[in-house]
Amino acid sequence: MDVRRSGERYRGGDPEAGIESRHAFSFGTFYDPDNLRFGPVLACNEERLAPGAGFDEHPHSHTEIITWVVQGELTHRDSTGHATVVRPGDVQRLSSAGGVRHEERNEGTDPLVFVQTWLTPLEPGGEPSYEIVHGIADATPYDIRAAGALLHLRRLIPGERTAVPDAGRVYVHVVQGEVRLGDSDLGPGDSARITDASGLELVGISAAEVLVWDLGD
Repeated sequence: MDVRRSGERYRGGDPEAGIESRHAFSFGTFYDPDNLRFGPVLACNEERLAPGAGFDEHPHSHTEIITWVVQGELTHRDSTGHATVVRPGDVQRLSSAGGVRHEERNEGTDPLVFVQTWLTPLEPGGEPSYEIVHGIADATPYDIRAAGALLHLRRLIPGERTAVPDAGRVYVHVVQGEVRLGDSDLGPGDSARITDASGLELVGISAAEVLVWDLGD
């Protein structure tokens, strides 16, 4: 189990434009040859957008992009005609496939915080697709078939336990609160890259929200 702390994340974005980014993997101009990916996971970015700030229209291809809003409202528009507002508790998936353009903005009056994970698909190409699941229930797995991955969304109360999937690769990201994973205590923004997981549990130290990725073998 490789634990990475929030403070180790690479700081990016454009603070003067109201964009603050925290990258768990090599991203943009930051390159670390020893931190390129974990299985299919290419990026796990914490994004903070001030009211009115956002990412102008830009292209993606051959990437599954999963967005989880922590605070505020994210307005998304893409070149296939989708225009949606993503709120806390919603899961958004953009399958960029052979190519798509999109923009992401904070058009609300409150600060926006979201976590975005990028995964490489099992097969390149194809037609782009989009899905949003509003108010997904706790412990409901979300299947990203194109990447061979399952996302488990867990909201834990203090003392509550939940099993970590027994899988060849598991990626855990703490969104809010504090949890214990094995012998490690994890807080907001901390993550763990687990290989050959077996019999591990997450335990809520405080009320917590955690993204648990089952990345298969």
